[in-house]
Amino acid sequence: MASIEWSLINGELGAVDASVASQLAEKLLQADFASILKSEHAKAVFTSTPGLFDGLPVDSSSFTHASSSTSHEDATVQLIVGLALVHAFVQANWTGPELGFSPTDLLETTASADDLDSAAVPLLTLLGEPAYHLAQNSSLFLLGSRILQSLPANLVTKPWFLLRAHLIHLSLLDEPVDLDPKVAEELKALESQIPDNQDTLARYHLELGLLQYRLGNDKPANQHFLSAARASGLEFELSGALGKKTKYQVNALSQLVLLAESRQREGDLVEQKGEGGAESDSKDTSVPETLALNDDTLLEETEFTKLTQPSAAEGSKLAHLDPANQPPLHPLDQSLLLSFCLSQHNNLPSSGLTASQMMPFVSRVITHPRNWSVHTTALLLRSRLESNRSRTVERSALQLSALIDQMPTSDSAPQERLRWFHQIPLPSRWEMEKELATRYLSLGVVRSALDIFTRLEMWEDAVSCLQRMEREEEAEKIVRDLLEGRKIESDLVTVLAKSTLTENRKNKLSTAREAKLWCLLGDIALTNTAAAHDPIVAKQKATEYYNKAWEVSGKTSSRSRRSLGSLYFSGREYEPAVECLRDALAINPLYARAWFTLGVCLVRLERWSEAREAFRRQVGVDEDDAEGWNNLAAVYLRLDEEGKSEGEARTTASFENKQLAWRALKQGLRYAHSNWRMWTNYMIVSIDVGELSEAARALDRVVTDRASVDGAAAVDTDVLDKLVDGVTRDDWNLGKEGTVVPKSSNEGFGLLPIVERLFDVTILSRVSDSPRVWRAHARLLRWKEDWEGALEDYIRAYRCGPALDVGVETNLEKFREGVREVQDLVEIMQGLGPRIKREEGVKKGDWRFQAKGVVRTFIGRTRGSFEDEKEMDTLKELMEELKNTD
Repeated sequence: MASIEWSLINGELGAVDASVASQLAEKLLQADFASILKSEHAKAVFTSTPGLFDGLPVDSSSFTHASSSTSHEDATVQLIVGLALVHAFVQANWTGPELGFSPTDLLETTASADDLDSAAVPLLTLLGEPAYHLAQNSSLFLLGSRILQSLPANLVTKPWFLLRAHLIHLSLLDEPVDLDPKVAEELKALESQIPDNQDTLARYHLELGLLQYRLGNDKPANQHFLSAARASGLEFELSGALGKKTKYQVNALSQLVLLAESRQREGDLVEQKGEGGAESDSKDTSVPETLALNDDTLLEETEFTKLTQPSAAEGSKLAHLDPANQPPLHPLDQSLLLSFCLSQHNNLPSSGLTASQMMPFVSRVITHPRNWSVHTTALLLRSRLESNRSRTVERSALQLSALIDQMPTSDSAPQERLRWFHQIPLPSRWEMEKELATRYLSLGVVRSALDIFTRLEMWEDAVSCLQRMEREEEAEKIVRDLLEGRKIESDLVTVLAKSTLTENRKNKLSTAREAKLWCLLGDIALTNTAAAHDPIVAKQKATEYYNKAWEVSGKTSSRSRRSLGSLYFSGREYEPAVECLRDALAINPLYARAWFTLGVCLVRLERWSEAREAFRRQVGVDEDDAEGWNNLAAVYLRLDEEGKSEGEARTTASFENKQLAWRALKQGLRYAHSNWRMWTNYMIVSIDVGELSEAARALDRVVTDRASVDGAAAVDTDVLDKLVDGVTRDDWNLGKEGTVVPKSSNEGFGLLPIVERLFDVTILSRVSDSPRVWRAHARLLRWKEDWEGALEDYIRAYRCGPALDVGVETNLEKFREGVREVQDLVEIMQGLGPRIKREEGVKKGDWRFQAKGVVRTFIGRTRGSFEDEKEMDTLKELMEELKNTD
């Protein structure tokens, strides 16, 4: 029986024996769901599953109640029945073709299939997120999920099947909801029990990656995808090869190509022999139509130059592959390659593939069709990638439309379409139609988008279309008609002309969907034209609608509290905003922006400990949000002020909290590498925690970015002085052979090359008019005993200082400051001058000549205005002293 469990995971069944479980498993993999669900075995499962029909209009008394069995075979039969229900739901809404039976054919009920689905939809609400109400045969999925959840613990694969059910459930919801923590722990423990099978382990990581992707966690998702590729034995390499992309291209240029090869599997000898094998294989595989580009310039696909020698770099495992004639890949490996192309908003290579790198992955899969669903997903991803290019945008929209039209057809067997369903991110039919409508909207075809949204009864998107068409009154009327039970037809104009009240429609509106409509009404109140003229009234109306949504939902609508919390926040009403956001996040904690807003509210209220927790949770949900990391660092630096009254002096942050702030800023800079403000914060905190090498790196970045705008102000001279101090406070720590032994990169000789590069490459080449910069460099040279270079830097600092300022001749304060500058420079010359070794023939005592010149020039400039000042007498005495030392 255990082998049947793993066979169902892999979608492959070995020899079929006479056992009931084996017979039913074969029917399940053949997609013969009607035969399974109408059997006596299914009825036995229905009767033994407690609470299976709760909330549904089904006469459960017609089923003789039986106690659930603990035998492994009976548990396996229960699993198969649950999967048959779930897969039937998938066939009806994802893969097609249409089911040959209805839920009413399986159950004793006088209700219609629509009534069963209407009753099931509210029961599929998860953490306040309503399920899509037009999904076909929702009752099948509800029953299947309940059966899977009630599976006995002796089925080791139970958490894996619950994961698959959860991924399907997520497609029904407006916003993602995380997997039950208990199931997640069991799923983690399951990895050690997976049989010694590469493909099974690859499936495990691939499906976990798909979960993370659906939750918005791109990095963990990519890590799982890479683990899946390693487990599968898939070898792939993004490389370059000579080829042509346009019809009129004469010379072959280097083009991006993906070289990929599946590991040899048993039974694949014929299928992996090359292009010829792929062609013969694809003839037996019915796949959706791949639309031609038909462009007057671009080729249908890149034409790579056929090679007679290895194409990849020396030492590569794929050096033997010809880019123009690669072997077909196993469908599991094709699914893996497609998984790397999901995060199409990504622009950082560190977070996965960028959009420009994804097309070779997709093309590698499209070239050799192996499975209907996998090929559909590949065409869908190509359609998304082509949607932003002028030459391919038309095919992008047409291909998406063709995929939608082909879903209900019978051009391929249901079992083939379901074979790899759990390993690919294939969207449901309504999600694909929504994507098509969104594509129309981006192209400005608003009316067509409105028609699709209306047919799908996605009223939020429909209202957005109407607002773009400046039909705000109609948008509000639609929502009110829905709330009052009026039937909305596809043709909005007809509907608005004749609205008819139907009690049946009103009864079908679940509390979760009704709450969503009240929230939508609140959004309309804030965004329509009337709100611009009277924002106070608009805010009052929106608040009323959001509160109504909260009440209608029985205090389960996360969206209503998020919206109301954001509304309070925009009005700087932080206390009520905190209350609303806490309510929302207690229901569904996966909203990073809500955590961020909550954190900001708590910062404004100076509740630092609570703000720290809010920002921790926020970056936990959205690790890539640099602003969240920056705010978390700021909160760490204020934690020690917790409980201080307004009049008390500000407390300096503890070293421990400064370290935590430093780590938070370091993490944030991974996602905002060009944010000079974050670099500035990082630089200051690095100084505080003794990370001087990092402070130097940060100062380098700030000066590089800001010197052209801010000039000398781009250099934080306090930080620069501390960096020089970090070098010069070290002694000459010599090793056994007289070599310098650096203690660390944060002080002395270890820090020296970093600070030298900071001066020589970054600062002095951009900033030459800052006295403090030159003095800091001079101090560094003095420590290195470069007396002449140090003196030159002090002279440069003097030339940039107040002594040569125009105001020194007329302003008494500036005159006095200039006198101090002259005295300081002469004192430095007296100290450094005698140490400078002059070449033969050069007169010793040149420093005296320079010093006298400095004093003489300053006296000459200022004598007419300040002859009677005592500082002038001081300068004359200094001049005499220099003359007497010749």
